[in-house]
Amino acid sequence: MAQEIFDKVEALIQEIQAANPTGKEEIEAFRIQYLGSKNVIKPIFGEIRNIPNERKKEFGQKVNEAKQAAEAKFEALQTSLEQAHAEDLMKGIDLSAPGEPMPVGSHHPVSITMNRIIDIFERIGFTVEEEREIEDDWHNFTAMNTPEDHPARDMQDTYYLKDSTVNLLRTHTSSVQARCMTRQEPPIRIIAPGRVYRNETISARSHCQFHQVEGLYIGEGVSFADMKQTLLYFAQEMYGPDTRIRLRPSYFPFTEPSAEMDVYWGLKDEIDYRITKGTGWLEILGCGMVDPQVLENCGIDSTKYSGFAFGMGIERQAMLKYRISDIRLLFENDVRFLKQFKSAF
Repeated sequence: MAQEIFDKVEALIQEIQAANPTGKEEIEAFRIQYLGSKNVIKPIFGEIRNIPNERKKEFGQKVNEAKQAAEAKFEALQTSLEQAHAEDLMKGIDLSAPGEPMPVGSHHPVSITMNRIIDIFERIGFTVEEEREIEDDWHNFTAMNTPEDHPARDMQDTYYLKDSTVNLLRTHTSSVQARCMTRQEPPIRIIAPGRVYRNETISARSHCQFHQVEGLYIGEGVSFADMKQTLLYFAQEMYGPDTRIRLRPSYFPFTEPSAEMDVYWGLKDEIDYRITKGTGWLEILGCGMVDPQVLENCGIDSTKYSGFAFGMGIERQAMLKYRISDIRLLFENDVRFLKQFKSAF
């Protein structure tokens, strides 16, 4: 009786080794028959009760041999099928035909410009700070010394959240400066890039959303001369080593004194005449010494520390750098337009 069972297992092993299914369906049928949940090997394990004790170990090894033979055979069949499939695919490929062009993506001009500005300021010790785009009135306006009756607080200029007169979409990244000054002790040297929102009519020159980079340096003995030299370095790195700048008096609620910085753009062609209004000079950013009241609002001793701040629109920088005439092109995601910047970064 025991020998008959052993012979049955041996016959099963030979049957497995002799099997030669060729197609995908036949190979799957082989798997189900010998390795499936209801395979033909399982019932043979039950025959161990009819095997003498001294041969039970030998019987178990023989049944495992059958199972391993089935697994090895199935793996070999699978490999053979995959190789045959790959060969069939190669037969249908003309290796002498020219390759199909692979579409290559490109950086957005705003991203290119933002990354370049960040890189310039990181070289001289500024670190990047980012914060929320939904802000509260205090960090966006009050901390920045904006008067209660300032027009910027009106619904006509600011996007307030529904049913709220406190929470709003930030109108500038100065709110990042406010948050940084309230949680960090001087010295502070940061730049704050990010998207801002203003309730403006969309046109070729303005948009209701755009990007800014603002900078802040707070420390002991920081002067207007430090600010001027920092901004001269930026302008020459951004627009060329021969770039000239000039500072014109201006007004911002959070800086005193305040200035607007121009670069000499030149008058080489008609476009230069148009964008500089015939002067050759072009405004690129606003700046000034941080108002002592702003420092006090944020818990910094204005008798000990001073600092400067500046801010610029990234879209404006991109439009100047790449001579883009309409700001709306930067927000329309027209692939024909974006393809022009494949090699710009």
